[in-house]
Amino acid sequence: MSGKTFTPANSLLFSPLHVGKVHLRSRIVLPPMKTNMDLAGPQALAYYRVRAEGGPGLVIVEATPLHQFEDGGLASGLPVLAEAIQEAGAAAAVQLFHPGRIGGQRVAPSDTGNARAATAEEVAAIPQRFANAAVACQQAGFDGAEVHGAHDFFLNRFFSPTHNQRTDEYGGSLENRMRLGLECAKAVRRACGADFLVLYRHTAAGDYPLDDSLVFAGQLERAGVDIIDISPSTSQEGSEHADLAAATKSRVSCPVIAVGGMEDPEAAEAVLAADKADLIAVGRALIADPNLPRKIMDGCRDEIIECVKCNDKCFGNLEAGVPIGCSQNPNVGLEYQAD
Repeated sequence: MSGKTFTPANSLLFSPLHVGKVHLRSRIVLPPMKTNMDLAGPQALAYYRVRAEGGPGLVIVEATPLHQFEDGGLASGLPVLAEAIQEAGAAAAVQLFHPGRIGGQRVAPSDTGNARAATAEEVAAIPQRFANAAVACQQAGFDGAEVHGAHDFFLNRFFSPTHNQRTDEYGGSLENRMRLGLECAKAVRRACGADFLVLYRHTAAGDYPLDDSLVFAGQLERAGVDIIDISPSTSQEGSEHADLAAATKSRVSCPVIAVGGMEDPEAAEAVLAADKADLIAVGRALIADPNLPRKIMDGCRDEIIECVKCNDKCFGNLEAGVPIGCSQNPNVGLEYQAD
């Protein structure tokens, strides 16, 4: 960890934040990161519980495909997972993900050769699927749900003028390209009521201008989104931390999450102090050391197991189809064995 000037006392990073009726004890967020673990099983339960115990204010459970809420496979595991995260002191949300498959077929906004174009009827049914999944999360005791509209995945491709060549109400103009994401957010809000956190993850810079994303952010807030999660939050390597999150925050009054290169508390504190974001997501560093926030708070930074960004057993294991681990911390993925 670089820099030694950060002091936890009176820091913004460890200050609380209230979003609606949900209390976040700190500004640190465990972002949604795929684990290849069974979310209804003991391995994922222990993995998330240990990270919640480490001190983040909000834990967002990894991208979970909509069909998993529909086939009953998560029914028994979700309440236990929500309870474990919350008992450890963190608020809990689940990221909801449309994988670009309908009825076993690959679909996209427009035909790609590898995926057929989703029909207007299929697209119109998607917001209710997000709403149903969010209701399942709410009934399980989670504080919120995040609509995954980022990273060139299915929903993000509807926002993209390159991927979306539709000529119906879901394609063409910015208003039409925003439509599906906004309908999903509105459907979740209607289904879950005012006290449930609705988050939306968006990639602000893509094959579309930043101005499009800023318009979208304002519309998301009006649609009832409580927190906008900008990923990535920096436009390019070496640019100012959280420049894209800052641009978004300038257009909305709801909290904004920034992510990327802010495991160093000095960097995170600077982003918060400059009012570029309200929450800081720390990803791989919390895989490597789930106790990173507490070690920072306790003045034990020399004890932090540092992520070296090798991507060996986090991304590497994902590609191999096995649960994630960490080259720096052999206990990652094995936390359940200590229970």
